[in-house]
Amino acid sequence: MPAGCDIAFTLNGVKRELNVPAGMSALEMLRDKLGLTGTKYGCGEGECGACTILVDGRSMNSCLLFAADCDGRELVTIEGVATTPRGERLRDAFVANGAVQCGFCTPGLMVQASSLIERQPCATETEIRRGIEGNLCRCTGYRKIIDAIATAATEKSHE
Repeated sequence: MPAGCDIAFTLNGVKRELNVPAGMSALEMLRDKLGLTGTKYGCGEGECGACTILVDGRSMNSCLLFAADCDGRELVTIEGVATTPRGERLRDAFVANGAVQCGFCTPGLMVQASSLIERQPCATETEIRRGIEGNLCRCTGYRKIIDAIATAATEKSHE
C-alpha cells in the first residue's frame, strides 16, 4: 500500500488535519474520508462540474485535484456554501425558479454560482452563462438555472 502524507487545511471554516494516501483525489478525501457527500462524483475527468469546490476562493474540479495538494489551502464545499447568506439566497432562488430537477448537478452549480456572485455581484446573463459553462445539467436546459443565479445576485445587490 502506498504511503500517505499528513496534510493540514481549512475546510468550510474549520481547520483540519488528515493523513491521505498518495494519489487520492480531493473528491475522494471529501466523500470517503470526511463523509461530505454533497460534492458529487460525475465523470472523474473534470468535464461535468458535479464535483466543483472552492479552493482558496477559486472554483476547481475536486476530481482533478490531489488531496495532498490541499495542504495549507482553504476548501469550501456545498456544505460550506449552504450555510452562508449567499448559499441560502441561491437555494431559495433555485427552488423559486424551478432550477432543480434531478438535483445531481445542483451542488456544483451552486458552488460555482456562489463564486461568480462573489466576484461579479451584478453579473449579466452572458457573464452568468460563461461563469457556469463548466457545469453540465442534463435536465433543465440552463434557462431556469441562469434565472435563479440572476435572482440571487439581484437580491444580494439590494442588501
